[in-house]
Amino acid sequence: MSTLTLPLPYTKKDFQTDQEIRWCPGCGDYAILSAVQSVFPELGIPKEKFVVISGIGCSSRFPYYMNTFGFHSIHGRAPAVATGLKITRPDLEVWVATGDGDSLSIGGNHTIHMLRRNVGLKVLMFNNRIYGLTKGQYSPTSEIGKKTKSTPYGTADRPFNPIALALGANATFVARSVDVFQQHLKETLRKAAAHKGSAYVEILQNCNIFNDRAWESLTEKDARSEHVVQLEQGKPLVFGRNRDKGIRLNGLNLEVVSVGNGKTERDLLVHDEHNRQPAYSFLLAHMEEQPGFPTPIGVFRSWPDVPRYEENIAAQIRDVRAKRGPGDLAKLLCEGDTWEVRP
Repeated sequence: MSTLTLPLPYTKKDFQTDQEIRWCPGCGDYAILSAVQSVFPELGIPKEKFVVISGIGCSSRFPYYMNTFGFHSIHGRAPAVATGLKITRPDLEVWVATGDGDSLSIGGNHTIHMLRRNVGLKVLMFNNRIYGLTKGQYSPTSEIGKKTKSTPYGTADRPFNPIALALGANATFVARSVDVFQQHLKETLRKAAAHKGSAYVEILQNCNIFNDRAWESLTEKDARSEHVVQLEQGKPLVFGRNRDKGIRLNGLNLEVVSVGNGKTERDLLVHDEHNRQPAYSFLLAHMEEQPGFPTPIGVFRSWPDVPRYEENIAAQIRDVRAKRGPGDLAKLLCEGDTWEVRP
């Protein structure tokens, strides 16, 4: 009598390749790669169902280092390629690795339309505020006044806020984490993986060669508690080394208050990632732009019940086939006015 042998559970090693990793020593991309390779085995998805698609940039070498199917596409076009794949093979788990230059400059148009369509993709946007692969030009997220090789006197551009951009495109899942916050990053990736529609995760990442310490105020151990507030579903927005500061909603504005002297956590804003009012998540997205406010990390928005683009397309095809039959490509090409070209 034969018995069914179940496959062994995956481990991190199953998603590692034999390719030499060609990122600069100390690059934040290593931490992101490690987190993804740690989370994929937990998802209960056959390895052959994973696909990693990228554009151009340091982050876009990601498919080479993931032992999955993958596609290293062209500059800015990863969302378009990934959308085409997800439509034709909705059973696949499609992830996109991209950077602030790749996805917000030349690829900005593809990014916003992929998000508004709610294609079932998981987008990891590595934000190091610089063009790293091309050696240090300013990017769409570089802060105003940033001196780079392409802006020797400082950039005059106002930077994109990637979270606000994704929310404005009506993305159904928007989150932020940090490369060196490994526990938080892994948990954020798990939540993104569980979301069925477009999941957009901004990962604040250090480029130690061309923009070192870009996020120092958030990542330094002694500073992070004062400058970071973690968004947790159903919990008040509290931060500070002694957890003695919080965020309160005052009319249409957020304000930082001290906890104590009559103010308790019950007076603070309680996070609700499922809030359907766009104004709520927009307030959170712009929080860090105000003096004295911390930078929020975690899930800004999670709307799980919005129809997905690939589902709508599949339903449309089924309806048309039911009404008009399966179709005949040869007949379609040869109908109407046709002619034969002879040598």
